[in-house]
Amino acid sequence: MLENPLGTVSHRPVPSAFEKSGGKASLLDVEFSERTDVGKIREHNEDSHGHVTPQNPAQARSHGWLFVLADGVGGHDHGEVASQMAVDCLMEGFRGSRGGEPHTALLARLAYKANTRIYEAGHAAGSGGIRMATTLVACALRHDRAVIAHAGDSRCYLIRRSQTTQITRDHTVANEHVRLGLISAGESSQSSNRHLLLRSLGNELLVKVDINQVQVIPGDVLVQCCDGLHGSVEPADLARIVGQNHDLEEAAKQLLALANERDGSDNISVQLIRVKGVERVGMYRGRPYILR
Repeated sequence: MLENPLGTVSHRPVPSAFEKSGGKASLLDVEFSERTDVGKIREHNEDSHGHVTPQNPAQARSHGWLFVLADGVGGHDHGEVASQMAVDCLMEGFRGSRGGEPHTALLARLAYKANTRIYEAGHAAGSGGIRMATTLVACALRHDRAVIAHAGDSRCYLIRRSQTTQITRDHTVANEHVRLGLISAGESSQSSNRHLLLRSLGNELLVKVDINQVQVIPGDVLVQCCDGLHGSVEPADLARIVGQNHDLEEAAKQLLALANERDGSDNISVQLIRVKGVERVGMYRGRPYILR
């Protein structure tokens, strides 16, 4: 982990299970970078992020990779505590999961567990408790699939052939008004309700977590970020900057700089995950099998 005086934290890519296996082309192989910055106005950073990587080819097939990003809810107490608890809970649960457990079920289970842990921690603090809440976006990769779980307005995008697609849907009042046809997408970006969350971890005892699944191909880049980034950096900017930089560290650095240049009023965090190779699988009675 590297940290500079401006508060940016960066994890440099480590050798993957693919590289450790000698480069067998049939194994899922990814490289990644993740960075966070406090922004220009906030005094401390309430974002948290983390990852779990397989240690060998067997773990790549049995467990895969996990990337988690959480944004402590502004206006609540201990937002940074809630976000770190969410990241720690998912990483801990992912490491301890049984091999081969479907990522759709696993991420849902771990997100619900994180919600309960944050909710109970808040209510256990003092007689009246404290309000602790955080957004969550998590991506698990295995074989040729990416499973994304999220609650709140932290996002996951897929960049493929210079085109950016938003995988997640913001759980905000403004976005719900767009879905109902009450306002346009353009109006929602200026709405006073654009940051008012309908869902987050820790706010209620029960929370609905959305689960999405996409098939990935070599060259795809998954982007996970908080609203401090996507609030000022357009999808086209994501595709352009990632496309111009083979080095994901440099791409992440430029994305944070652009968000600070255009706004910087909030903490800014991003995870970039590039798919270098996949292991093609089919499904039979709900179980994956390797395609040769």
